[in-house]
Amino acid sequence: PRMNTAPAPDKLQEKLQDKQKEITFFDGHAAHDSYDVFTPESSARLIDAIVRLGKFKRGDRLADLGCGSGVFTDLLHKRGFVPAGLDISPKLIALGRQKYPGVTFLEGDVEKLPFPDGSIDGVVLSGIVHHLPDPSRCAAEAFRVLKPGGRFVAFDPNRANPFMWLYRVKASPFYSPVGVTENEQPVSAKAVAATFAGAGFKTGTEYLSNLRYQYVASSRVRWLLPIYNAIDSAVFAPGFMAPFRSFVLTYGEKP
Repeated sequence: PRMNTAPAPDKLQEKLQDKQKEITFFDGHAAHDSYDVFTPESSARLIDAIVRLGKFKRGDRLADLGCGSGVFTDLLHKRGFVPAGLDISPKLIALGRQKYPGVTFLEGDVEKLPFPDGSIDGVVLSGIVHHLPDPSRCAAEAFRVLKPGGRFVAFDPNRANPFMWLYRVKASPFYSPVGVTENEQPVSAKAVAATFAGAGFKTGTEYLSNLRYQYVASSRVRWLLPIYNAIDSAVFAPGFMAPFRSFVLTYGEKP
């Protein structure tokens, strides 16, 4: 007898992000302009790492995906790149246009990018991968819009970091849903690299700590921020602690 090798129906079901919940959540952030979570010095340091890993050159056309209110898009613009910030939240995009009138902002979905094939020099995924239950479509879109030799850099909270695990992984007894959407979960570095490799990229991984927070949504833990910032900068500085740093930076090149 012939065996039925077709995948089970549940295997065919894509894990889809609830777009409307993301829009509602981030539109709410725009109302009181609280989306800039890092200190200006930490934002600049993160952009330093992104530019280095992306090997971006002045004049490069960049897409900043998940740009929020445009802090990183503006920093990239000030450094001589030609960025377009894209976000799913119309209110955050409106706020970005108001705050940074010289920068291009587009309302859009990272899984259906409004750019032609092979038209972008570099893609920055600004803390967006960990919002996607299945980031493979986003990775495929980044691959599509990049020119051959173009590069992407993504940064996301690291599941292997003990603070991120305790506070933001749903299995943790100390998990807090305050300030995140139900789609959000810290990422596994290996899983993100594998997803982008599956889209066709040659990938690499770095880790970053000592990004100092100036805002966290939960008032119950806000007073702990100086303590967290101090521990994060000291404990994870040694090289052997790198895989446990608070952020994963995944990067790669389109052959």
